[in-house]
Amino acid sequence: MWTVGKRRAGRGYAGKSLALVVAVAAALGGTALSRPTATAVEPAAGPADPFFSYHRPARYDVTSTAVRVPVRDGSVIACRLYRPAAEGRFPGIVYEYTAYAGNAEEFGRGAAYFVSRGYNALVCQARGSGDSPGHLDPFSPQEQRDNYDVIEWFAAQPWSTGQIGQMGVSYGGHSSLLVAVNQPPHLEAIIPINGIHDWYANTIYRGGIYSARIRGWQQAVAPHTLRTYAEHPLYDDFWRGRSVMARWDRLTVPTLEINGWYDRYRDGMVKNFQARPGNVWLVSGPWEHGYPAGQPGDIGLGGYLAWWDHWLRDDPRAPLPRAKVTSYEIPEPGAGTGWRQFGQWPPADARTVRLSLGADATLTRGRTRPGIQYFDVNTDTEPAGAGERLRYQSRPLRRDVVLAGSITATVRASFTADDGAVAVVVEDVAPDGSAVRITAGWLKASHRAGHERLAPVEPGRVYTLPVHVWPTHYRLSAGHRLRVTISSDDYPEIDSTAPAGRVGVRVGAHGSAATITVLGNSSGLR
Repeated sequence: MWTVGKRRAGRGYAGKSLALVVAVAAALGGTALSRPTATAVEPAAGPADPFFSYHRPARYDVTSTAVRVPVRDGSVIACRLYRPAAEGRFPGIVYEYTAYAGNAEEFGRGAAYFVSRGYNALVCQARGSGDSPGHLDPFSPQEQRDNYDVIEWFAAQPWSTGQIGQMGVSYGGHSSLLVAVNQPPHLEAIIPINGIHDWYANTIYRGGIYSARIRGWQQAVAPHTLRTYAEHPLYDDFWRGRSVMARWDRLTVPTLEINGWYDRYRDGMVKNFQARPGNVWLVSGPWEHGYPAGQPGDIGLGGYLAWWDHWLRDDPRAPLPRAKVTSYEIPEPGAGTGWRQFGQWPPADARTVRLSLGADATLTRGRTRPGIQYFDVNTDTEPAGAGERLRYQSRPLRRDVVLAGSITATVRASFTADDGAVAVVVEDVAPDGSAVRITAGWLKASHRAGHERLAPVEPGRVYTLPVHVWPTHYRLSAGHRLRVTISSDDYPEIDSTAPAGRVGVRVGAHGSAATITVLGNSSGLR
């Protein structure tokens, strides 16, 4: 029997060249959120919910073999098939459908946990990667069709019950969501880990601004996308074909989303849940990019097994999560209270609070006098100097305040150039002045009305820019301050391509503001 061990986050890229490992880590493992320094306080191992502690002992030895799965255009997809060493028919799990499956043995160690408990499993190499012939075009309609055909082939085998699920992390999480909206008849449920809602918005163009972080991944994995993605700066059918959001109405299978509050895909995971709360469950932990295994707050494998037993084996003893949302209140370890469960997201008792950006650099619930403040753009200083950003912060909090949702920054600004960019960074400032990045959002001025067509920018004219700041579940401790920084640069989250010039930000009465979502008592903010 295989020995099934825990996999540390990010291990799924083993077997590739060092350059690819570094590129993937930089492109996909980075976050827009800083972890606080560890203390002696450690978070709980997992939520106190029978779903996460579910267990069945292993029963079977595991066999494996290479297979080449035929797809509709006459090509094949190279997969590794793992099966229980026993006669009979078993449900199937596409454990990973990815371009990183060159080392199938490592993925096999993870798949073996389920196989030893009565599942067939496939680890598949996307067209044009590994041993699969053809051209790799990540998340394209062609790749989705291939994945669909793999699922249907898997279901039709004589050793299959015909009930198929799919899971995967990052690339495999994206694939799981994208094949689900294609609705293969035998796909019963999915578990996407760190998955997208939209490849354009989550990864390539942040608020319409190209993300510098992704270029290393593109060069290492799919170099042709350096050209094709740049040819589609606006949201068009090219991106709709690589989007879950464009087909949310077709995301109908039971979906267990595993999200990390420190992960770059948290915005997409939350949006998927909000779009489909009836059939999507959301688990958001204190995790960076990758499998939760080995990270603080590790939820173990029990929940995954319960999910598959419930949906693929129709086992009434296998529970579902007690609540639609299971979320770890970060930072960890430190101020957060740990695992919480909610019926919706944001939680039902959350409220919005509008904080004005003041001419005196304050962030306050009160009104301040109107004014205009300026910062420069692309003056060739790195990092951005004081003249290239504006900062606003609250007074010390009188009591803890919990952020639980997204933030909308309404920035009223003018530009001396014919376009511009706004980056909004939200931070937790400790009494000693040290700061931890909580979250951020970005918007290109000419994309203020959406990403499908440009909205012209007239120099000197004031525009209202609605900047979507990615969600979080974060406890600000009493005595800390909430800080918002506005600039035109946030490298490498976005390219430093804003036209040189000056940006004038309207503050005070009728000026710029940040609307935050807080849980429970918000009176700590003044």
